[in-house]
Amino acid sequence: MSAERSRIRFFLAFWLFVLSGVAFLDRTNISIAGLQISREYGLGNQRLGWIFSAFLIGYAGFQLPAGWLAARFGPRKVLTLGVLWWGVATALTALLPSGIAHAVLLLIGIRFALGAGEAVIYPAANQFVARWVPLEERGFINGLIFAGVGAGSGLTPPLLTWLITNQGWRAAFWFSAVVGLVAGAVWWYAARDTPEEHPAVSPAELRTIRDGLTFTPAPAVSSSSDPAPTGISWRAIFHRRDLSALMAGYFSFGYIAWIFFSWFFLYMAQVRGFDLKSSALYTMLPFLSMTVCCLVGGALSDRLTRSYGLWVGRCGLAAVALLITAIFLVLGSQVHSPQLAGVILAGGAGALYLSQSSFWSVSVDIAGRSSAVFSSMVNMGGQIGGAITASLTPWIAQRFGWTTSFAMAAAFAVMGALCWLTVHPERPLDA
Repeated sequence: MSAERSRIRFFLAFWLFVLSGVAFLDRTNISIAGLQISREYGLGNQRLGWIFSAFLIGYAGFQLPAGWLAARFGPRKVLTLGVLWWGVATALTALLPSGIAHAVLLLIGIRFALGAGEAVIYPAANQFVARWVPLEERGFINGLIFAGVGAGSGLTPPLLTWLITNQGWRAAFWFSAVVGLVAGAVWWYAARDTPEEHPAVSPAELRTIRDGLTFTPAPAVSSSSDPAPTGISWRAIFHRRDLSALMAGYFSFGYIAWIFFSWFFLYMAQVRGFDLKSSALYTMLPFLSMTVCCLVGGALSDRLTRSYGLWVGRCGLAAVALLITAIFLVLGSQVHSPQLAGVILAGGAGALYLSQSSFWSVSVDIAGRSSAVFSSMVNMGGQIGGAITASLTPWIAQRFGWTTSFAMAAAFAVMGALCWLTVHPERPLDA
């Protein structure tokens, strides 16, 4: 690496992509193993939905504490401890004995704990972006980080299906736990809370970062002195009118996304008639689409921002993406060909993730040093949406059919697009 020009921020962003993938490996493994777990413990889809929702309730409920912790102690420590927590919770699932009494309650408790631990991932990542990433790179970097969602979820179906087929469903959970612990160890070794603390950051990179930030980060907490103030603008955050619009928009995003994370595998198997292997392969398509479109959306957001300003680059792009999502969801749920349905619905997942970077980039654009807390509140809206869809989707499908379930998701996509029209990233809190 050249002493004059380092690129440490891009490596750390890439490793956040890896951790994002691990997080979604841990949270979606239960949907892939759902058929086997349901048979072993006598659950059924409704109680399986409760277990899915437990994760999201824990995840949503701990968003604000997670944002505060990330701002207070920095993304390095908080993420490392978070990954350790995920590994333990995932291992506990594998350790649950067959035939144990009250298995559904124990699984709900474990998944709730996993959700609480995973709550730190994106507020901490957003705090990293606020401290390390110039404004003109935020769309792409957030796109890279959240491409891990699609990569982790996309690799999960074929990989875990192979493990489950050959070694049983518990092997899939052991694998998830070990991968997470290794990835967390690398993050602890490689990361620092601020670019000034990192020995490999060159003066040229430090100048690039500093010149591109819209605020001056609070100094990192030192273990040998009193904690530094976090500089969180609580009053300004709670008086921000477009915070509620972003939370509602991300509620819509989360509601749609978790149809793919929780139910798409079972939908393709039970409704569209695919066998386990084919269902796993078709379930990859939405997540591959998410990965590609997340990167494209991030890069496009930066390009539009440079050419037309923040509102077009963040808000306009996200609104159009959500409207396209609604169209794909309606069409995909109504076509008769199972293969075509899988492809069209995968297009809807990709269109949805064109907007992903905007939610997180705009949180930094608006909140600056308070971005961990601000983004955690936006993310809370998304996870509440996910928790609702995990249980509501099978209920709607059972009574009104899967076409209605996807139509409901399309309606939320339109609502999310309208919410974006009221957001103003050009008006930062710290201005």
